[in-house]
Amino acid sequence: MRIDIVTIFPEFFSVLDVSLLGRARQTGLIELGVHDLRDFTSDRHRTVDDTPYGGGAGMVMKPEPWGEALDGILDLSGTLGADAPVVIFPSPAGELFTQKLAQELAAEPQLVFGCGRYEGIDQRVVDYASTRARVRLVSLGDYVLNGGEVATMAMIEAIGRLIPGVVGNPQSLVEESHSDGLLEYPSYTKPGEWRGFEVPPVLLSGNHAAIAKWRHDQQLERTRAVRPDLLPPDLAVAEDAAPRA
Repeated sequence: MRIDIVTIFPEFFSVLDVSLLGRARQTGLIELGVHDLRDFTSDRHRTVDDTPYGGGAGMVMKPEPWGEALDGILDLSGTLGADAPVVIFPSPAGELFTQKLAQELAAEPQLVFGCGRYEGIDQRVVDYASTRARVRLVSLGDYVLNGGEVATMAMIEAIGRLIPGVVGNPQSLVEESHSDGLLEYPSYTKPGEWRGFEVPPVLLSGNHAAIAKWRHDQQLERTRAVRPDLLPPDLAVAEDAAPRA
């Protein structure tokens, strides 16, 4: 997969040189390009923003540098097959980023992230990008960040680890939160007793069927308590609280 990022803070993404994603870059599983939006400006001050039409607080990112940046990046798609790249603009007005969406995007050959700042990017940039690529506005949640860099980093982390070969043990991807619609069960390791807290006996039993049932029950219990919105109505209420026939 190729990932391109357009930002006014390219140094923010130096963290992609470490950990699993850094190793994925070294082995060629992920190819990364980080592009400074100011390199695509034409004035001596390298200006990327201006006052909004119609008035209002704040500044809006200008379309000219974005157009130049996208023209150069999207030309790279010719080496990646016939499928158009996916351009992602992190935005609180976008669709919610989920594990399902991460799985979809992990199968794409090229992702381009456009990191907005200030009051956002001129809408014409989004409209223009839609003529060159598949565009998605994506939100991490119902809150506002200072810019798109944090959201982009979170999405790259979630997407990148789903690319085959990035995570050493693929089975770990199957058993984690949201992989089956439920939150992950609690995990334990040695020692068996720590500061008065003990590992649940079932995990020491060697009974794999009982362990699997315990873990599933823990997933249901945790999801009911923390994220009941993830459960279908018939599972949202605990069995012992369900009405009797």
